[in-house]
Amino acid sequence: MVLADFPRLPLAHLPTPLEPLPRLSAHLGGPRILVKRDDCTGLAMGGNKTRKLEFLMAEAREQGADTVVTIGGVQSNHVRQTAAAAAQAGLSCHLVLARAVPWDEPAYEISGNVQLDHLLGAQVHLLPSGTDRDGALRRMEKALRSQDRNPYIIPSGGSNPTGALGYVACAMELEEQAKARDEKIDYLIHATGSGGTQAGLIAGFHAVGSQIQTLGIEITADAADIAGKVQTIARGTARLLGRGKPPPKEALQIIEGYAGSAYGMPTEQMRDAVRLAARLEGLILDPVYTGKAMAGLIDLVRQGRFTADQPIVFLHTGGMPGLFAYTSYFQDE
Repeated sequence: MVLADFPRLPLAHLPTPLEPLPRLSAHLGGPRILVKRDDCTGLAMGGNKTRKLEFLMAEAREQGADTVVTIGGVQSNHVRQTAAAAAQAGLSCHLVLARAVPWDEPAYEISGNVQLDHLLGAQVHLLPSGTDRDGALRRMEKALRSQDRNPYIIPSGGSNPTGALGYVACAMELEEQAKARDEKIDYLIHATGSGGTQAGLIAGFHAVGSQIQTLGIEITADAADIAGKVQTIARGTARLLGRGKPPPKEALQIIEGYAGSAYGMPTEQMRDAVRLAARLEGLILDPVYTGKAMAGLIDLVRQGRFTADQPIVFLHTGGMPGLFAYTSYFQDE
């Protein structure tokens, strides 16, 4: 398996650091926690989608696209990074944003990721609540083609087998970092939403024969939907890599219970986890993805899921701009 066989547009600062979190580990009484800093990928404040976009944008170029179109929630980290990747590639960019989170803070639709979307020169299309997102995306594609444009459509989260190659690369990178440190990593814990990150990790660890298990902390309040997406993308990614057998079913592990009432809605557990990471490690998490994933990790440790000396890695997938859309929630002590 050679990732060099796939077209790839360099966008990310790689490899991202693998750092210990000694104060958090001591506070929780073990296990030994490290963080894989995919918030440091560099593109427009970084995040996990940049790895996916290296492969997606390369495919867009190969297909002669002059425009990229993608979809996400109002405060989507994915669309912000897509807008930045399109700017670097010299392509027009249309972002279809859905009001997916019933959050009424005034800053929600103008600050954070949305502000960066506009700054990066993307054309932002904000859908009314209740609009069929997939239908809106199809209409946008049709409209662009009628204008003799050649759009390349990127799914929500960049989550398809091509995008998941970015996390095949991450799995290989983490294996190399662990080997260089003579480190045995048992678990990689991360937020899982649109499914592509977890699918790529599962396919990547399977491809290299790694024993690292991925635990996806679901953040959408719909674990069954996520499980189906991850499994489909992981199998498609394995086929893309030319693997004879798909990853085993037991490789798919999704942990429920930390999403709260709905995608994007804050929880007290999340707020506590964000504050704890910031005040013990100077590590800034976000309220939608990494904050809920860290809340899950902390709770799993307290439940005794891991042994005291077991090394585990938290995958920081970025998302810091989203904090500024939830200002009031973090001002209350």
